[in-house]
Amino acid sequence: MCGIIGYTGPRPAVEVLIESLRRLEYRGYDSAGIAVLDPHRPHSTVVKSERKVDALARRLAENGEIAGQVGIGHTRWATHGRPTEVNAHPHRDCTGGIHLIHNGIIENFRELRAELVARGHEFLSDTDTEVVPHLIEEFHRGDLTGAVRAALRRLQGAYALVVFAADEPDVIVGARLNAPLVVGLGEGETFISSDITALIPYTKRILLLGEGEVVTARPGSVEVSSLDGTAVEPRVITVDWDAEQAQKGGYPHFMLKEIHEQPQALRAALRGRISETGLVTLPELGIPEERLAAFDAVTVVACGTAWIAGLVTRYAMERLARIRVEVEPASEFRYRDPLVDERTLVVAISQSGETADTLAAVREARRKGATVVAITNVVGSALSLEADGVIHMQAGPEIGVAATKTFVAQMACGLLLALHLADSRGELDVDSHRRIAEELLGMPALLERMLAAESQIVHMAGKYAHARNAMYIGRGINFPVALEGALKLKEVSYVHAEGYAAGELKHGPIALLDPEVPVVAIATRARTLAKTVSNIEEVRTREAPVIALVTEGENPFDGDLAREVIEVPACEELLSPLVNVLPLQLLAYHIAVQRGCDVDQPRNLAKSVTVE
Repeated sequence: MCGIIGYTGPRPAVEVLIESLRRLEYRGYDSAGIAVLDPHRPHSTVVKSERKVDALARRLAENGEIAGQVGIGHTRWATHGRPTEVNAHPHRDCTGGIHLIHNGIIENFRELRAELVARGHEFLSDTDTEVVPHLIEEFHRGDLTGAVRAALRRLQGAYALVVFAADEPDVIVGARLNAPLVVGLGEGETFISSDITALIPYTKRILLLGEGEVVTARPGSVEVSSLDGTAVEPRVITVDWDAEQAQKGGYPHFMLKEIHEQPQALRAALRGRISETGLVTLPELGIPEERLAAFDAVTVVACGTAWIAGLVTRYAMERLARIRVEVEPASEFRYRDPLVDERTLVVAISQSGETADTLAAVREARRKGATVVAITNVVGSALSLEADGVIHMQAGPEIGVAATKTFVAQMACGLLLALHLADSRGELDVDSHRRIAEELLGMPALLERMLAAESQIVHMAGKYAHARNAMYIGRGINFPVALEGALKLKEVSYVHAEGYAAGELKHGPIALLDPEVPVVAIATRARTLAKTVSNIEEVRTREAPVIALVTEGENPFDGDLAREVIEVPACEELLSPLVNVLPLQLLAYHIAVQRGCDVDQPRNLAKSVTVE
């Protein structure tokens, strides 16, 4: 959840740390801090703020220039201890020589803290993290890496951490377990970060740390080892993202930029995956077709928006591949002794590939013998390394906390997998396969047409920005789109919103409707459209205003049944979520802007949830 950055090299460390923290702030923004090792002073310079990175930068400017080419920085999403300056990272040991930043949760910190207090250590914060530098202090005898390894063997839980010690002035040490951490390899400089996004302005050569691995970084070299000290061969990749992709590019917010990038993201997700014969091919999946054909069930595990993409995937797989599909919140999966085995295909969806609950679900599924396919956006993520097969979303970096373009990419990858699975199982004739694949290739152009209606949605948002409650309804494969529309409004505007299957309104939720509760209804071309129209009649009878998505030229309503109508381009019902979600994203965004909300960094949220 937190963003962490470490640097050792020739540059002024403060500049690298602050710039990197700004790129990492979407991971958490309850507080921020840095520590810089000044070779001319006996102790490091530490500056913290109980607010966001910009406040930290202002405090640094007030303090004057801070010398030093080695440093660590942290932007926090609070778990243990309120977001205060004292609880902000970095944390230190008793001597002031060891400073550390951490992402994760130390589950046995209370026992360790009591033990360390009994040994004379003094604690300043309420965090679980603070036990770690004190524990390292216990083992430190001039070998920081060895002390870190010894301390980590005492920890239970999850961690990604970076630490330095004053007596090894050019060294930073990083380690990870169940939390993301990567190493950037520059020219005579080395970076350690929770996210590749922070590193791409400096280097595209990325060293991937495995679970339970420790890296010792100097300006010109790195060494990787396991917790027992065994040397590990570094795994280095080259990323193809560039720094411009992680900038706003003239848009007022990352969220709006990423909404407008969805046609491009969809093209990228499809690129190279529909062959010249017009059929879906997934060579990178690495799972033979005969093995795919042998599965008798699919379980999708994911969290949040990715879970909703999993619901869309279920509809597609059941229709095309004629196979039973369950969609489970990953946070619940492993706690109910799930019925998966060697004949189950588990599809794990995670934008970051580091979602703690999803990783835990994958490990439980593999323990029971299931085959795992990952759908993720990050090459080299923990999920991609642990899965049997991977479909990379290829969407590029997404900085806004609320998922937009990655949702479209996740749905597209789910559709591709459904087509590939249907082909492997012999459940889809070639002509139908080609027809759907051809229409899928045409979907980016439909998304571009939908974006042209933004001005209408801006006007509409002004009418409903005052609402305190809202409801979203849909049927079939567009029921998940209703869930996602409601989630987006909740996330960025703080308006209470709920998504329902349209036919479920009369089983309770209709009691909430009145003239102050707008209902967003997805009424585009579908087999169940007549049923949806009947449900909308029920809504208007209760005098709730209706905002309806309809197919261009196919308005199914009489009179003023819908107060607002948004036309979307016509397409195959199976593919309609790709275009139908876009106006709902725009509506949520513009309502949030008109309500004065922090769109890119909504309160209490973080982009990548790396704690359970």
